[in-house]
Parts: sequence; C-alpha cells; structure tokens
Amino acid sequence: MKINGSFALSDTEIEEFLREAKIIRVATHGPGERINLAPLWYCWAEGKVYAYTRGQKVENLRRNPRCTMTLDRNERYPELQGVMLEGTARVLEDAAAEAADAHLDARVRDAMGAKYAKDGFGSGGSTRNESTAMGKNWRWIVFTPERGFSWDNTRIPQRAPKG
Repeated sequence: MKINGSFALSDTEIEEFLREAKIIRVATHGPGERINLAPLWYCWAEGKVYAYTRGQKVENLRRNPRCTMTLDRNERYPELQGVMLEGTARVLEDAAAEAADAHLDARVRDAMGAKYAKDGFGSGGSTRNESTAMGKNWRWIVFTPERGFSWDNTRIPQRAPKG
C-alpha cells in the first residue's frame, strides 16, 4: 500500500511511526449517520493493525467493516506529523478465528504485550497479550489498510517574518 501526501513522511518513517506510537484512533460508522471515534492500544504487524477492544466500535465493525484509523504526534501546527489509513476491519469472533489468523500469534501477542508492559499491561512477570474473545463484545480486530495519507508539517517551507 502506498501512502500519499504532500510533505509526506517517508516509507521508513511511516513504518517506524506505526510500530512505535502508543495510541491509534479508529473511526467507525455508528447507528444511523453517527461516527464513533475512539482511541485504541494496538500493534502494527505484517502491514495490519491488531487491537483487542470492546464496545460500540466492535458492534459498528460487525455491521460495517469499513473504517479509518489515524495517529499523530506533536501539538503545534508547524510540528504536526501523522498517518491516516482507510480500509476494512475484521472482528475475530472466537478463539478459532484468532487461531486461524496467520499473524495473531506469538509475534503480535508478544509485541503488543511488550509495547504496553510499562503502562500496566501484563501480570506475573509475563507481558504476552493472551487476551481472547469473551462476552458479547471483547474481541480482537484486524484492520487491513487499503490506502493512506501522511503528513509532516516540519517539511512545509517556513515563510519569512514580515517586517
């Protein structure tokens, strides 16, 4: 998948950003015409976003798997950097679906667990994310991007001060 954008991040920068950022936001289609926008802990692996989540976003993705994910950093406009991905998400409904996913194995579970270990994830010395489908809405989702955009405002030419 090619990531487009004026003043875009390089492919290497995008890959690093997706691997290292802590929060990604997912926008799903809610009931009616409402958009549900929610932050997620996630893992970027094999060109996909993996997240273990619950709630309205899971219901929304069951109904309509099309969604958008975005992550960004910095606060001042001249420093903003980000990536927006558009694609589809699959809800892994049970342990069999989780086992059938080629990448939701030790790599994703270990990488996600290690990424958030210092933020209170994991117990008993293990950082592996052993989460599995439970209840009505606790599920793994797997997002496959179809197209994307990135921006790096630090690359926008600065105007000379008036004076």
